Amino acid sequence: MQPQFHKLPFSTDSSFLYMCWECNYFDKPWHFHKEYELVLLEKTEGTRFIGDHVSSFKDGDLILIGPNIPHLYRNNEEYYKNKGLVAKSIFIHFTDDFLGKPFFDLPEMKLVRRLLDKAALGFEIRMKANQYVKQKLIDMKQEAPIKRLLSLLDILVYLSTSNDLKLILTSKFTASNSRDTDKINVVFQFIMENYSHDIYIEGVASKLNMSVASFSRYFKKHTRKTFSQYVTEIRIGHTCRLLMEDNYNISEICYLSGFDNLSNFYRHFKKQVGVIPKEYKNRFLSIA
Repeated sequence: MQPQFHKLPFSTDSSFLYMCWECNYFDKPWHFHKEYELVLLEKTEGTRFIGDHVSSFKDGDLILIGPNIPHLYRNNEEYYKNKGLVAKSIFIHFTDDFLGKPFFDLPEMKLVRRLLDKAALGFEIRMKANQYVKQKLIDMKQEAPIKRLLSLLDILVYLSTSNDLKLILTSKFTASNSRDTDKINVVFQFIMENYSHDIYIEGVASKLNMSVASFSRYFKKHTRKTFSQYVTEIRIGHTCRLLMEDNYNISEICYLSGFDNLSNFYRHFKKQVGVIPKEYKNRFLSIA
């Protein structure tokens, strides 16, 4: 399930790419690129796939990932059905040498260099750092090119000393270019459209004209997880969103998320999230 390589549309009059994105829903496939990516999800909800990590995203989330990490942001189903919904985000893409090859190797840049090296595992930017960087990215909309450059450097310096960064991956997960570009998107599309129902591996394997055994090996090789583990993570992510919305009881959420019995649901939820659904819901409601 190889991701697509994307060559980003850099301008000749800018050393990095700053882009405000507004659309009905995110439509980028599973892809990777050689640049670092800093993204603010201004107004949008859905499921993110970063390397072998799967989780929900929501308004205000901030993510920094390093080069060649395959990723995909997919909106919740209502975005594809309701044309009145809008997905808004701000992206920055920059290369390791966008300020010149030796710049981040200067002694003064030691902490920033360490930050960029660790970005190979991806960061979720939280708490005070989230608020600071979010405002900087929004302010950059009105800034002149030279001021934007200084703002990006300021963000990197700020993050290099912040304790509000949470690693996303436990080990490096990078991709290389491949002609085999469409398979991962076929699988993701199938899972996202069917996770609330019974999903059989035979159905997915047949879509790729593969035997079950071949597909299982292929999927595990490229995602580091079994197909059933991956589907379960998608379902648990959907469960967490429904728990936060507080529109259904836990039993209803179990079946709406594709689980066939409560005991199985509770076991998988606690294994992935660390607490039982009721405790997760109570924690969220107490701070909402």
